[in-house]
Amino acid sequence: MVGSPLSGPSRLDGQVALITGAAGGIGRAVVAALSAAGASVIASDLVEYTGELPTNTVYRQCDVTSRDQTEALIDTLLADRGAVDILVLCAGTISSVPLQDSTDEEWDAIFDVNVMGVVNPVRKLYPVMAARGYGKMVALGSIAAKIGGVASGPSYVAAKSAVHGLMKWVAKAGAGKGVYANVIAPGPVETPMWANVTGRAPPAANGNVPLGRFGAPEDIAQGILFLCSPASNWITGTVLDVNGGMLMD
Repeated sequence: MVGSPLSGPSRLDGQVALITGAAGGIGRAVVAALSAAGASVIASDLVEYTGELPTNTVYRQCDVTSRDQTEALIDTLLADRGAVDILVLCAGTISSVPLQDSTDEEWDAIFDVNVMGVVNPVRKLYPVMAARGYGKMVALGSIAAKIGGVASGPSYVAAKSAVHGLMKWVAKAGAGKGVYANVIAPGPVETPMWANVTGRAPPAANGNVPLGRFGAPEDIAQGILFLCSPASNWITGTVLDVNGGMLMD
């Protein structure tokens, strides 16, 4: 059994981090945060990356809903880098379709990205990290999975609930093998994905958020950095709420 080392600074020098969903609002902030903390970052997403990449970062297109593409990317990284120390799972999509109006196709699409887009990288990297005796995984969950939705429909709530459960399984299975698995559960964050929910404009701060504003991608990225770093060496299987006080659990 691998014992947990003592917690240390929030630095990632010398570590290799793979980030999925890296072209989105939160994903970009995570790439910047982990790169600034010293990690060598492989940013990945389905679409092309626009804009300048941070220092120590390369971009690789990959559809994480495809098991073959995901495993091919990770095999290449392992061959080139020798190891992947950190996996951050930011790929996601949202739906606000009510239950009575939902279709099988909508449920399949939401689960394909939000659930299988987590399962495929985790399924490939978990045994590799366990065999090596070290690895940190952080998945993007949601406050929706804890309170039954904010602006989202039931398919999104169910999908994010599945992500929370999967990562707790990985945490329990990996606890004696040096593999950490945690979830960060944001409240509403001002990103293009949020703004596009049924044509909604970006949210305006209101009394529902005790800290007085809705989230920014950087708020979420710093929480993810904490869970990826030695600062969280005695934390696994947790769902970290980052929501401005909307949920005080």
